Amino acid sequence: MTCRHHLLASLALAVASASVGAQDTPSEPAIAPATIAAAADERPRALDSSHYVEVKVADPYLEMRTGPGRGYPVTRVVPRGARVDVLMRRTDWYKVRDDQGKEGWVDREHMEQTLLATGDKLKLDDPARRDYERSPWEIGFQTGNFGGGNVNSAYAGYAFNDNLSVEAGLAQTLGKSSTSVLGTIGLTHLFAPRWRIAPFVDIGTGVVRISPKTTIVEPANRREQLGYWGLGAKAYVSRRFLFRLDYRSYVIFTQSAQNEDRREWKAGFAFFF
Repeated sequence: MTCRHHLLASLALAVASASVGAQDTPSEPAIAPATIAAAADERPRALDSSHYVEVKVADPYLEMRTGPGRGYPVTRVVPRGARVDVLMRRTDWYKVRDDQGKEGWVDREHMEQTLLATGDKLKLDDPARRDYERSPWEIGFQTGNFGGGNVNSAYAGYAFNDNLSVEAGLAQTLGKSSTSVLGTIGLTHLFAPRWRIAPFVDIGTGVVRISPKTTIVEPANRREQLGYWGLGAKAYVSRRFLFRLDYRSYVIFTQSAQNEDRREWKAGFAFFF
């Protein structure tokens, strides 16, 4: 009986030790089969609707390229009716993501044919135009023809608003019979400032110093006042640069009985900051 008692006590002690060890060692939580199935069905989220714009493809298809340019290959085609999210922009190219989580680049022309949730077409602003609106200062350099001679000029302008700006310019002309230096200041009114190519008109005044070229009898230099009106166009070619074309008609108010007229054509580039 004594041996039996000892055996039973040993078994009881072993069971108790096993129970304590099991309580001290934490067990890993079991993963329900339903949770595993749900995880397997998860896909990358296309975008957060609070941060990105979701649009629907209205064309027969939408081509997605590997990079922002036509030189990059097309890797995916999104069919009509499918939705994509607009993630970012680089110049006239947009990075989008479809409902499968695939990303690619689409050009501005095709993005403008997509539809918002309201059914309206997606309206895209011009980044160059947007930067211009935030940068009122403009500096430019132009060359062209002034009264039959060459002209090189520089100007600086400040925009009061989208339509009206003030400009000051300095130009040098090289004619057959004389050279001139012009200083001008005037107002410029820009029509349709949202257009990528925006027409304008300007009007102003200034002074001109005319230096006749030396002949047998050296004539005196002249300093006269002038007035002008003009028209032209600005074309926004990048985020900070624009191309500008000007035509101006000048009247030089001389001390003689008859004033002098000059016509000017010039073109050049400008940047704004």
